[in-house]
Amino acid sequence: MQARKPQAASIFGLKTPASANPIPSSSPAFGTPAHTLKPFAVAPTKATILPILLPPATLRPLAFRTFTKKHSLTLTSSALQELATFIGRHCGSGWREEGLAEKVLEEVAKSWKNRNGGVIVDGASAELKDILKTLEGNMSGGRITTGRELNRQNSLVLLDSSQEADLTNTRLGLRPTNALSRVDSSTSFGMSGLGVEEEELDDEGLSHPRKWLKVISAYDQPRLLYNVTKKHFEKDPSKPSLMPPASHKTTLFRNRYNVIHQRLLRNESFQSSTVATTKAVPALKRSNSSNLTTQQTYKITPIANLLGRHGSHHMLLGLLSVLPTGNLAINDLTGTISLDLSHAVAIPEDSAWFTPGMIVLVDGVYEEEEESTGKGLGGSNGVGGIIGGRFQGFFIGQPPCEKRKATLGVSGPDDHTIGGGFGWIDFLGVGSERAVGSKMRKLERRITRQSRRTQPSTLDPDAEAPSCARVVVIGELNLDQPRALQALRKILTVYATEPEGSTPMAFVLTGNFTQHAVMAGGGASGGSVEYKEYFDALASVLADFPELLRSATFAFVPGDNDGWASSFGAGAAVPLPRKPVPDLFTSRVRRAFATANANAEPGAAARPGPGPGGEAVWTSNPARLSVFGPAHEIVLFRDDMSARMRRTAVRLKAPTGPDDEETEPPAAAADGLDEDVEMMAASALDNTDVMDVDSAKTAEVPHDLRTARKLVKTVLDQGYLCPFRHAIRPAHWDHAAALHLYPLPTAMVLADPTAPPFCVTYEGCHVMNPGAVLVAGRRGVGRWVEYELGRTGRIRECLF
Repeated sequence: MQARKPQAASIFGLKTPASANPIPSSSPAFGTPAHTLKPFAVAPTKATILPILLPPATLRPLAFRTFTKKHSLTLTSSALQELATFIGRHCGSGWREEGLAEKVLEEVAKSWKNRNGGVIVDGASAELKDILKTLEGNMSGGRITTGRELNRQNSLVLLDSSQEADLTNTRLGLRPTNALSRVDSSTSFGMSGLGVEEEELDDEGLSHPRKWLKVISAYDQPRLLYNVTKKHFEKDPSKPSLMPPASHKTTLFRNRYNVIHQRLLRNESFQSSTVATTKAVPALKRSNSSNLTTQQTYKITPIANLLGRHGSHHMLLGLLSVLPTGNLAINDLTGTISLDLSHAVAIPEDSAWFTPGMIVLVDGVYEEEEESTGKGLGGSNGVGGIIGGRFQGFFIGQPPCEKRKATLGVSGPDDHTIGGGFGWIDFLGVGSERAVGSKMRKLERRITRQSRRTQPSTLDPDAEAPSCARVVVIGELNLDQPRALQALRKILTVYATEPEGSTPMAFVLTGNFTQHAVMAGGGASGGSVEYKEYFDALASVLADFPELLRSATFAFVPGDNDGWASSFGAGAAVPLPRKPVPDLFTSRVRRAFATANANAEPGAAARPGPGPGGEAVWTSNPARLSVFGPAHEIVLFRDDMSARMRRTAVRLKAPTGPDDEETEPPAAAADGLDEDVEMMAASALDNTDVMDVDSAKTAEVPHDLRTARKLVKTVLDQGYLCPFRHAIRPAHWDHAAALHLYPLPTAMVLADPTAPPFCVTYEGCHVMNPGAVLVAGRRGVGRWVEYELGRTGRIRECLF
């Protein structure tokens, strides 16, 4: 119990009441106060607001200007009612004359965007209620009294001056003094802590590109789902699990289909013109968007709408699948129908793979069977069942890809933001394009110019000094092969001898780190002990290059033969995404980095670059490299995709000679593709040649280059890293969002030893395959890929 304070007797009390504003005086005639008086500051009286009943129709013009015109948001009637009630209660009759309502609407719109609320503002949503509840505590006299930003955690806290400045800088897209920790994707939506102030560039660490490099694991990426009703991406509210319910498998397919379907509807070739129409049947082809004609307008027919339309011509978008009878079928969200591709021709010819598990476009005719006429939907007898009859496909093609700039809504040489697109969506948790994209690109140009000035001059004045904004990609590195470690040592020697300050900012080493699944007893001798010894040998090689360990980030991407997944997969395809190599086996490698960083402290001040801080990141497969926030996104993926596509691909009709009349529509489609799709082939000698996918001189294109183009076009058109049946290449249903390639990354590392090494550009995405570090058939030759940020990669070789 608290001790009660003793009260003085009444005779010692003050006889006369104290004045409301006593003035101290030395005269005994006046009573001097016993305690020091507070400064003369009259407490402001809280302004009284007389609530009014504000009709929503009266507020609609002002809300339209603020939400729709200024912030590209759409207000529902329920949201307008909530805002009108809130403004009428807290702003009173001065909501229009004093501009009180405009400030409230502006703050609500900004808070809604910061919470990733979507394009449509719904009055029944919990986000809007939380925003108004938080804003209500800051209202005084109809005005927002606080000068700080509303907390994203929906709680008003008292901050000191430094914290208030940090939040203000974060809202403006600048880098806060103290790093902000990201709890989930909604915390970093729009405004992230990736920005930087002008005066902070004087810091030696912030003026290096590696400071803005971040390795993002597949399990750390935001899990987004496309909402067809709102036409927007939303965060998946469910908790991820490795053993989810069966309904999540349906959600995985539905999300894949919806993303590709909305991508097609944004394509001009699938937007019908209201001015002119044509009766001609459109052919399945792609063309330049600037040369659109009426013959290039297509319409996608749902499978359920084929009933009763025997002999009619349609174009279907659906998932290639295999029926229990062994026949091919195509299914969408409305139903399934048997598919006959015996006479189908790929558009363009031999330009992509078609395997069960891919979402494809099929152009053909629906044919009803005699015994199934009039039965309607079979199988499950409802929408979603198997439709009687078959669909005779004549042309089959991949869904057209969409460039990254079109998806994010940026245009122009300086990548200025324009209307449309998903620029406000934070796909990686590093900030959205509309919020920090332009600031990051300006920062990149400024740092690049500064790094070039600080680099030492080379002996040859005509030779360009190597840039530090490079990523070195080393292909499959089998540590159980001694020659692979010799090749790695030679590659690291090449970069260790470069001038100081021009060391690449990142090295990417991909598995399989063993030839066989040693965790499952594969190879001559298997087990966890031998597996750890292989990484100990890698640590001894890396320890010989302390300068590289101090100034670069090493990312290790596992393969199917690496632990722990290989212990039960035995080298077979394991579910994607797969987790990194456990720390139990990589302790010696991490110790080598710690030793190199510890020994760099005395002379770190005299060395240019980011200073001590090299690190080894054991990431998942796939993973992402984010450089300067959303400005550069590099996908890291290790898979034998080329061999798997060759095994499971559907065999189509063999192309015939040019004199055959049946091949005329595909030829026309190929001509239309020449203007739009360009591939860039890079070799060790020259990587600036631009080639078309389907050119008249197809015979002159090397076979390896055609194989690379075919693989790249298939993967990027699908927009998915695992376009196979789940029995062939399984995937974790709750983490499949990390396998999407939407929007397209700026670069992609597809480490596939079963495909020839290549560097190819398709629709603005630069795809690189280093192959294996040991060149097959050439003894003592090592190969890798060197990629410069914002440019193209090149294949390099060395002798060891």
